[in-house]
Amino acid sequence: MHPTHMPIRIATGAFILNSGLSKLGADEDTAAFLHGAAASTYPAVFKDMEPKKFATLLAYGEIGVGAALLLPMVPATVAGAALTGFGASLMGMYFTNPAMTQDDGIRPSQEGTAVAKDSWLVGAGLTLLAQGIAGTAKKKARATGKKIREAAPFTN
Repeated sequence: MHPTHMPIRIATGAFILNSGLSKLGADEDTAAFLHGAAASTYPAVFKDMEPKKFATLLAYGEIGVGAALLLPMVPATVAGAALTGFGASLMGMYFTNPAMTQDDGIRPSQEGTAVAKDSWLVGAGLTLLAQGIAGTAKKKARATGKKIREAAPFTN
């Protein structure tokens, strides 16, 4: 883990991991609420799933994303992709529920403010993803340059 990634990975990872752990023992009402929100946003995927199964799946998904962010051996590209996907799925819920936005369809309503803040997760994920890709490209370019110098050393 690059030292500059630590603040964003620790902050988002700990929050998401805690959220997932708290959902592991979700009661029927909580499971029904979570399932209802997901099923109304992504009906083709979740409509027919049992609420308790959905809550468990969501819990394990959040635990996985949180762990990927917190574990230093997970590359930034992988952690960033997981965070981006997770945040984007939440933003899907925000943009498909008209009650969450004002009439312009973008700015959050009072009800949507709690979900609109998840846009930061998308931004953080894209940052990690981009930095991971750039770091990998830079390492490969250095390695290629070294091979070229070794194969054809410059002479004066």
